[in-house]
Amino acid sequence: MPEIGKKIPALKGHTGDDSGLKLSDYKGQWVVIYFYPKDSTPGCTTEAQQFRDLYPAFRKRNAEVIGVSRDSIRSHANFAAKQGLPFPLVSDADEVWCNAFDVIHEKVLYGKKHLGVVRSSFLVDPDGRLAAEWRGVKVAGHAQAVLDAIAAA
Repeated sequence: MPEIGKKIPALKGHTGDDSGLKLSDYKGQWVVIYFYPKDSTPGCTTEAQQFRDLYPAFRKRNAEVIGVSRDSIRSHANFAAKQGLPFPLVSDADEVWCNAFDVIHEKVLYGKKHLGVVRSSFLVDPDGRLAAEWRGVKVAGHAQAVLDAIAAA
């Protein structure tokens, strides 16, 4: 798991349009990596919409946004198209990204325990180092908080 100020892992994956994505391709830019539990659920949809709505402001700050969940490439493609998402969604079915950032933990849903993705975001600086992290994220206002962190850097 990366620590603040340390280099992040050289991860790669496939996105909703089935193209490849490598974090190393974003060197020289800020990168927001946000992990969410499931495509097309209410909280995840709201979070994606907030990042979508602020995406032009992220781009003005030389920042890219990348969403990550364990959903399939096809699910990501449908979700991105339905919500008009301008940023990539990485399919992490093998949980490489989730494990690298330690976002899979035991959760309780309707009284039953299961392992799930804890909503979390990570801000990577232009040198590829972890600049900030948010774990156990509450959706309301989160995308703006991440944008504000870039502006303050």
